[in-house]
Amino acid sequence: MIRRSFLRLFPLVAGGALVLSACGFQLRGEHNFAFKRLAVVGAPPSFNGRLTRMVEGGSDSVVVESTANADAVLHVTETRNFSTLTLNSFGSVEEYQINYWLNYTLVGKDGTVLIQPSTIALNRAMTYSDQFSTAKSQEAELLFTDMQNDAVDQLMRRLAVLKTLNPTPDQVVPGVSPRAPLPPPPL
Repeated sequence: MIRRSFLRLFPLVAGGALVLSACGFQLRGEHNFAFKRLAVVGAPPSFNGRLTRMVEGGSDSVVVESTANADAVLHVTETRNFSTLTLNSFGSVEEYQINYWLNYTLVGKDGTVLIQPSTIALNRAMTYSDQFSTAKSQEAELLFTDMQNDAVDQLMRRLAVLKTLNPTPDQVVPGVSPRAPLPPPPL
């Protein structure tokens, strides 16, 4: 009986896997970073925790506490704020835009700039009501956490672009800033 149900279920699972592979879906896989030991400076604990899990779980690199033991040092600052998006007819806020900026630079242990100063800028829209101010402040924290997680994912892809710890001037990863044209992809 169990074998029959498995045999009926197998074509569905195999078909699902085939459909996912046909659309280009693939797991993130493992990153091959140029560094084996990374130190993170200036990051809040929540950011540092997620970055550590992502680096150590998806590569053979580790995050170390001391910059003296690191192959590369990641300098990170984050900024969070709200801006008014819409007002109602009485002049009260109906919608906020929640903004999150992650500024980072990666330098080698000898001080060589490996990734020039860059920024990841994210925003979300959130409706607001004075009647539910406590719930809306908790929603804002959830949105900030979501944006921070998204920024860590983007940063991981950006760190994977670096191919060597001793780059020539043309191998240095250029900085990326919001509202600026992206550099051409490496060949």
